[in-house]
Order: sequence, then structure tokens, then C-alpha cells
Amino acid sequence: MENILTAMQTRRSIRQYKPDMLPKETIDKIIEAGLWAASGRGSQSSIIVAVTDKELRDRLSEMNCAIGGWEPGFDPFYGAPVVLIVLADMSAPTPVYDGSLVIGNMMLAAHALGVGSCWIHRAKEEFESDEGRAILKKLGIDGEYEGIGHCILGYPDGEIPKAAAREPGRVFYAE
Repeated sequence: MENILTAMQTRRSIRQYKPDMLPKETIDKIIEAGLWAASGRGSQSSIIVAVTDKELRDRLSEMNCAIGGWEPGFDPFYGAPVVLIVLADMSAPTPVYDGSLVIGNMMLAAHALGVGSCWIHRAKEEFESDEGRAILKKLGIDGEYEGIGHCILGYPDGEIPKAAAREPGRVFYAE
């Protein structure tokens, strides 16, 4: 129990990565942690697209950059070589919550394996676009899926950020 609590307290979002690709076995372990996430009614309806292909990764980065309103050339994936896209089946009872838990599990697993991670938004907008739907179709993904987020992965390049102090007054007991 202590290990998981420590991991929760020490995991930080990383925003600078080395270009080195992670071993497939490491990526698979992180994905497996996501597949074990809790889901509403046990539906297990979220899916994960593991992007290690640099061309597709860069295309997604450009799409995300445009949606975010940054100058062309900015990389909202911060140089991370791996992007795990979590999509939620919108016919599931709790799709957004389920997909969020998948990403949380994967970030904790990455940290436990010495891998940096960060949740990147705008997957919803990416995969609502014609270009995003075409990417999914090319990958053989059919159905009504909503992009929940990207879990970017890689080896941190630099200092791990320090945790901010926890804000007081956020817990209320009804005893």
C-alpha cells in the first residue's frame, strides 16, 4: 500500500523529454495498467491507441497545436516519443470518467517504471474532426468514440518538478 501512495505523491507531469524511444515491453506494461482501470458497470469500453510512429505522432502534434491556438511548430507533446490516446465508447454508461481513470492508471504505472508522463488535452477536438476520424478509420477503429486525452510518455530530460503544497480545507467529514 505504501508504494502506491508514494507513487501518487511523487508522480509529476513532465514537459521535457529525451527523444529516445521506450522499449515496447515498457509501453505494454503501461498500457496494461490502463486496461485494469475501473469502469462504470465493468464495461471496459475505453480503448487505447499507442502511437510510436513518428510521422503520425507529429501529425497529431500539429493538429493539437492548431486546436490549442499556438504558433505553428510548437509541440504540445513536449518532445515525448510515445503518445497513448485514450478514446471512450460513447455508448458506455460513464465514458469520460472511465477514460480518465485509464489515463490516471497509465501515468502512475509510467512513474513506477521510471518513465515520465503528462496528460495532454484536446483529443476530443482532434477526433471530432474529419482528419481525426480518418485516422481512426485507417487504424480500423469504428464506432462512436470520443477522445478523452493523450498520455504522453518518454524519459524525462531535466529535473523532475517539485510538488506544490496541498491546499488546506479540501476535505469535509460527515460523521
